[in-house]
Amino acid sequence: MKKSVYLDHNAGAPLRPSVREAMVEVMMDAGNGSSVHSHGRKARGRIEEAREQVARLCGARNRAVTFTSGATEANMTVLTPSWQDQGAPAYLDRLIRSAVEHPSVVSGGRFAAKDQSVLPVDAAGVVKLDQLKEMLEAGGPALVSVMAANNETGVVQPLAEIGAMLKDTEHFFHVDAVQAAGRMPIDIEAWQADAVTLSAHKFGGPQGMGAIVVRSTARVPAPLITGGGQENWRRSGTENVAGIVGFGIAAADAYIEAQDTDAITALRDRLESGIAAVCSQVAIFGHDAQRLGNTSCFAVSGIQAETALIAFDLERVSLSSGSACSSGKVSVSHVLTAMGIEEETARCALRVSLGWDTCEEDIDRFLELWPVIVDRLNPAARTRAA
Repeated sequence: MKKSVYLDHNAGAPLRPSVREAMVEVMMDAGNGSSVHSHGRKARGRIEEAREQVARLCGARNRAVTFTSGATEANMTVLTPSWQDQGAPAYLDRLIRSAVEHPSVVSGGRFAAKDQSVLPVDAAGVVKLDQLKEMLEAGGPALVSVMAANNETGVVQPLAEIGAMLKDTEHFFHVDAVQAAGRMPIDIEAWQADAVTLSAHKFGGPQGMGAIVVRSTARVPAPLITGGGQENWRRSGTENVAGIVGFGIAAADAYIEAQDTDAITALRDRLESGIAAVCSQVAIFGHDAQRLGNTSCFAVSGIQAETALIAFDLERVSLSSGSACSSGKVSVSHVLTAMGIEEETARCALRVSLGWDTCEEDIDRFLELWPVIVDRLNPAARTRAA
């Protein structure tokens, strides 16, 4: 039997062995990070070490990091009209978010539906900066939420340009950097972002761990969860020490990996070349924009995504049709429709996403199966020899 191949890192990466070992060790110890005895102080030390590792991943200060239960909670916390700015209340009138955001941002967080506006993207999936400028000028203080890189297409947004546009204004800037971590450098200062949100399980950390990282601890969103005042009063609840430690170790590895993505980009490019060699009419979404080196979203007319996923799964190869954050649904992607892709084509979209444990043999296996599956599902799509 062929070994299983996992090509769905954007949905969730396998746990790194170093993370698993550290988490097991922590689970063997007692201790609440808020307790003053030696066990509690040991737990607190572990939390603060992880906080430093996550801060370094984003180019931020240690106290800028608040741990959460995941990126959805982190986004919900940040997406609020109520912030603190230099210790004084700051109220935002509206939310401007891009058309290709993750569902946890599309929901609008704590903003009322009437106070939300959608920033369109072009055919490559990049936000339209001219329209953002018009939207900013059309109303009062806004929270602008634009993801660093798209979970379905890998398209990278012009964050530094957006940050420069918002600098020294009354507007606030949030970046969902969930897919960026470990795949591109995260620079909260260069982006001029007020808040960046992360999720540990996208780059080999544990599921159920996220973080909010702010550029200045003087400018923070109002807490979503109040109570005992943990996490510097920004998120109450007893800290998940083992999860936080695992998050920190994964963040340390991701920081190193983000400095050089040439190898994983070469794997992605080899995969796309192999797909095109079999089906010359393949559409690769976001191909004309800057993309993460680990992500390929593509479609071949007549090969339905749901059927192709089943065919690959039967051969023990896991990939995706797009976002895996909607209760396992296979539906038309709001990201692709925002890019102007016709529904018939969007229903054929497949996503391959690589990660820390992807190797040449994994790409070999995909490319071995691809022509077989194409011949089974739509042989007319095959490129024929001249």
